[in-house]
Amino acid sequence: MASLHTLVILCVCATALCLPTSSLTEIDLDNGKDLDIFEINEAAGLDLVEGDILIKEGEDRNTILGEKYRWPITVPYVLDSSLEINAKGVILRAFEQYRLKTCIDFKPWSREPNYIFVFKGRGCYSKVGNRRMGKQNLSIGAGCDSLGTVEHEFLHALGFWHEQSRSDRDDYVTIMWDRIKKGKKNNFNSYDETESSSLGVPYDYGSVMHYSKTSFSIDREPTIVTKIPEFLDVIGQRMEFSDSDLLKLNRLYNCTTASIFLDSCQFEEPNICGMIQGDGGNAKWARVKRVKGGPQTDYTNLGQCKGVGFFMHFSTATGTQGDKAYLESRLFHPKRRSQCLQFYHYNSGGVDDQLNIWVREYTVKNPKGALRLIQKIRGGRRGSWELYHVTLDVSDKFRVVFEGVKGRKPSKGGLSLDDLNLSETKCPQYTWRIRDFTRLLATTPAGSETYSPRFLSPDGYSFQIGLNINGLKDSPNKIAVYFHLTSGPKDDNLQWPCPWRQASMELMDQNPDIQHRMNNIKMITTDPNETSTDYMGKVKYLWDNPKKVGSLVTDANGSKYFRGPSSGTSNYITHDRLKSRSFIKGDDVIFLLSLEDVTGLLKTKRPKIRDLRLEIDDRDAEKEPKRQMVNPRVLGPWT
Repeated sequence: MASLHTLVILCVCATALCLPTSSLTEIDLDNGKDLDIFEINEAAGLDLVEGDILIKEGEDRNTILGEKYRWPITVPYVLDSSLEINAKGVILRAFEQYRLKTCIDFKPWSREPNYIFVFKGRGCYSKVGNRRMGKQNLSIGAGCDSLGTVEHEFLHALGFWHEQSRSDRDDYVTIMWDRIKKGKKNNFNSYDETESSSLGVPYDYGSVMHYSKTSFSIDREPTIVTKIPEFLDVIGQRMEFSDSDLLKLNRLYNCTTASIFLDSCQFEEPNICGMIQGDGGNAKWARVKRVKGGPQTDYTNLGQCKGVGFFMHFSTATGTQGDKAYLESRLFHPKRRSQCLQFYHYNSGGVDDQLNIWVREYTVKNPKGALRLIQKIRGGRRGSWELYHVTLDVSDKFRVVFEGVKGRKPSKGGLSLDDLNLSETKCPQYTWRIRDFTRLLATTPAGSETYSPRFLSPDGYSFQIGLNINGLKDSPNKIAVYFHLTSGPKDDNLQWPCPWRQASMELMDQNPDIQHRMNNIKMITTDPNETSTDYMGKVKYLWDNPKKVGSLVTDANGSKYFRGPSSGTSNYITHDRLKSRSFIKGDDVIFLLSLEDVTGLLKTKRPKIRDLRLEIDDRDAEKEPKRQMVNPRVLGPWT
């Protein structure tokens, strides 16, 4: 259940002056509560083993040990039409994370004898392992559509129990039995190695499979106390797989490679990840620790150990205009036709020095490889490591080629590269880097909202992210995040209300290796039928044209635009979790943002936009549930 707040904006915001032309509707999808899986299920009236496990009486627990309970590496699935559209998008994103970090893949069911049937039940739950029962249910119900929750339930299906049910758990946590609700103590049983193996992996406080500290608590006091106090607020994370989760899954399924991961390189080893100096240049890339004209440190170890890490540098401080150097990756054999290249680039050279990204493709026609230019990078922000994403579209064997070109203007340094990642995933559409975030975290008042620049989706919808760095006034130790549509240059040619666009708001864990990141992701989908009631009692479509339902605001540069209502969560991430990973690096944070068309996930005829006048004037005649808001609540999406 979501909560709705009508705010009359009369303040100077962090990046824009908000004029009091109208009120904005703000929907908190979590209703201000940070519910864990077992709490969602309790509220739904479910009483399951360990809170979210389907198991019949007499059914054995040897799933993690018995090979017969394992799925094939490619798991068949069905996404039922009962699922909310947002949940479908989150599930598909979770599948991509499995492919990126493990050898596990997923494919639509095509009459295999056993498959996972994903549907919208009353909560979030699964069986453990492949029960060889044909259709095996896994529920992603209301409130379960977060990446960590979906990963959690599919880890159950793949054969894993909860972390705190391990045989050695009493060495690491203390169960406070007197604080557990009546009838729930059996959820805290532990099981020996004949029933559930830890696969030789140490106990993991950070596992996505671990209970939270207040699970099944009588009075919100901790029922699980970590023997190392620093981990008390770590257990129960639902962001992403931990490294130990991945290690156990890869061991159980004998994974040696990941499905869509290609490479990660931080240049820490002298072999520079198998990269080579390419032919055709009259200069070289060098592996260095620092450059006099900048950078003074690599990005891998930024803010940690100064002067210990390495990066690649093409010097333009000397030489002549037109000097070139080529750095070529090792060979890759793609499975898909689209790849995402991510890297950090530091420009301390001349203003016209240039970095070119090429691919060298090997085909029957060109067995020695043919170069194809993908992107040119010139200028940009200077004097700092900047994150770049470059989309490749390669289907044959290939190398990535970085070409540095010296310009005519004077240079104090040159072009530098670090922390390369290459995968067969989709690049985010935009990055929003909030600089000096450490200071903002210390000085921004609770309730104050910071806005991103406006971005344009591939099909023309303008959008913006609102961030409460120190949360709402009643929850100052959490970051809140909200998605807004904004007025844009293509509005007259777009469909309104905005139909089925899924926003991804992803706080990047700046671990240098993409496989070891635990990004914090919130995904929201625009439902064209969703309505709200403003402070004057007027019913509006929530995702209608911002010029109709939004507020006029003035940007920092003086330009005016309309900002529409918002949807998001006041429980995006706690400050403790924010500091538990590399979300803040060099005092900055980075958001990866996208707005995708997910109309294809409907798989049914698109529902018609209902006439609001009929809905208001003849409510009693309507037999289907209302999405209209006449009180500060937001109901679930139409089914």
